[in-house]
Amino acid sequence: MNISVRFSLLAAAALAGFGAVPGPGLAQQSAPRDLLPPERTIPSKPVEAGTDAVVSGPLAKPQSVAEAFSDEVVQEVPSITQPWPVKHARTLLTMIERIGSEGLDPLDYNPIALRAAIAGGPGERLDEIASQSFAFLVEDLRDGRTPMDARKQWFVFDPDADRYPTAKLMGDALASGDLAGTLARINPEHPDYARLKEELAKTPAANKKRRLMIRANMDRWRWLARDLGSQYLMTNVPEFQLRLTVNDKIMRTYKTVVGKPGRTATPQLAESVEGVIFNPTWTVPQSIVKGEGLGARVLANPAWARNNGYKATKGENGWVNVVQQPGPGNSLGLMKLDMPNRHAIFLHDTPARQLFETANRALSHGCIRTERATELAITLAILQGGLTAQEGVDLIKGGEYTKVAFQKQMPVYITYFTMAQDIDGKLSTFADIYDRDAPVLASFEAPRKPNRSRVTGEQVIVIEDDLRIT
Repeated sequence: MNISVRFSLLAAAALAGFGAVPGPGLAQQSAPRDLLPPERTIPSKPVEAGTDAVVSGPLAKPQSVAEAFSDEVVQEVPSITQPWPVKHARTLLTMIERIGSEGLDPLDYNPIALRAAIAGGPGERLDEIASQSFAFLVEDLRDGRTPMDARKQWFVFDPDADRYPTAKLMGDALASGDLAGTLARINPEHPDYARLKEELAKTPAANKKRRLMIRANMDRWRWLARDLGSQYLMTNVPEFQLRLTVNDKIMRTYKTVVGKPGRTATPQLAESVEGVIFNPTWTVPQSIVKGEGLGARVLANPAWARNNGYKATKGENGWVNVVQQPGPGNSLGLMKLDMPNRHAIFLHDTPARQLFETANRALSHGCIRTERATELAITLAILQGGLTAQEGVDLIKGGEYTKVAFQKQMPVYITYFTMAQDIDGKLSTFADIYDRDAPVLASFEAPRKPNRSRVTGEQVIVIEDDLRIT
């Protein structure tokens, strides 16, 4: 390992130890915290029509909406209606009329009917209309206005409906009279959302195209959990960048190579990194082993196989497995993050580091190749695995497969923002490489959908990355 690489790794140790690293709040944080939901859950029965759900049982990562929500017992749906004083209903109407500042459309929350109900005075009609308008407002501010069928390849489960139930928020708002303060509790916390909101306020109404793009990307923040955690990785696919973030401050950035458009496009996920693997092995996909004859070649040419790091085993049934051993030529490079998920997506190194100098880096078969991956690996091993920088350097130099398990899982978010703050803090737009903006924008033009699903019905495409350059 050359001196410059070693120096960058030791510098990463300073970050991991929170020593001599700028950024608010770092000095006060002596140990990382895991702020992921304690356990993912799925709704088993509705609590409120079109708003919340009681949750029970672990999320078993369903293969379809039908599987996720299958339940033989049909429960009666209780009403969300609560008593609304005229004074609070007027406040709600004012908020609805101004909700455009959050990128939402006032007409989605029935202001005409609410105004008529207010004119009719207190009573059941006002209670029903105001409660429904408030509930719809909560849904869209908390969970996003875009229905799940317009969120292409979006496999993130957002826990906020369980953390901030609509009925509880409504009760708090009515009891305190502070409707604006109550709804502010469910807006995204990330500073990028506030930046987009500021940009929307500055953009003239005549610039409809730009305003729609801002609104679409504001909504994408609502699709994620409001609280992303104190330490996490986030990659924005169209930007080809990965961020290591602490207390919403970017501490390190890394260029990425992501999936090519089409079936191998990188999906959007919220997963957990359980550890880091130094000097990983690579199990070669059968599309190459059998389909391209690599298995036969490895078995027939031991010297060639040894020089390229391949080992093959042949079962009694004739099935051939080929594994590339650790080494500088390994297709996974010198590290991979251990992040088990049903998509088989993970972040890893690559020996083809020249790819990071290209502009359009949508080149892989789905997995995310990461620049300066050894620096990232050692940083995370220090943050979450208890290693020292020197121990990390020694593991890499040792050349043997080694898995360092994390003491606490670390969130990783694979996102898709076509307008966001770039790594330099400038609000920028990024090419819509997977054509995922159009369905979101079309949903804004369509009537609002009530009773929206919380999980996608899209097919999970298990990535079998052949790790080729193109």
